[in-house]
Amino acid sequence: MLQLNYSGFILETGTDEAGRGCLAGPVTAAAVILPEAFENKILNDSKQLSEKARALLKPVIEEQALCFSVTHLFPNEIDEINILNASMKGMQECILKLKHVPEYIIVDGNRSLNAKLGLKNTFGRQFSDEEIKLLKSIPNQSIIKGDAKYLSIAAASILAKTYRDEYMDQIHEEFPMYNWKQNKGYPTKEHREAIKKYGTTKYHRMSFRLLPDQLELNFFE
Repeated sequence: MLQLNYSGFILETGTDEAGRGCLAGPVTAAAVILPEAFENKILNDSKQLSEKARALLKPVIEEQALCFSVTHLFPNEIDEINILNASMKGMQECILKLKHVPEYIIVDGNRSLNAKLGLKNTFGRQFSDEEIKLLKSIPNQSIIKGDAKYLSIAAASILAKTYRDEYMDQIHEEFPMYNWKQNKGYPTKEHREAIKKYGTTKYHRMSFRLLPDQLELNFFE
């Protein structure tokens, strides 16, 4: 059974991301602060749940959380600062967008949330000195497989996954030949065959190895 709290602080937020390994679309982060009395027997790591279960949990989390936030970081920013930095920056942005300032942060993975603060990149949000100071002031703990251990991280993983899937469903309508509605931008055989046949789009991550042999690719606007 997942635990509600790690630190003992009331305003503890869990944060996680979805889409790090995809070839197209954003990496999406979420942060959630749950109330002290929160209980849910279904909530788990989003990867362990069906699409139907995630869809049922999304409004429950949004209605019962003290606050939550979701952030997309798009391919141009991913390509500029790399996917690991983009994943971390997305979670940092989510913390800054929360209605309540967290007293403690728990993050899925093995990297401190304070890593690479204030990257001076061309695309996306630029952190002010005040925002960097705030992020540095909040104690945080990275927890390996935290989305399978703590409810707030699991809740964040659900929101990150469902919001990202919704976005991929939308851009599928623009480029249906890649079948993003089904593969969500992950490196499936079908997706790679479509890239080989049709080339790339503005939604593809050009810094990624899109094809095993990296043939010269066409580009769709």
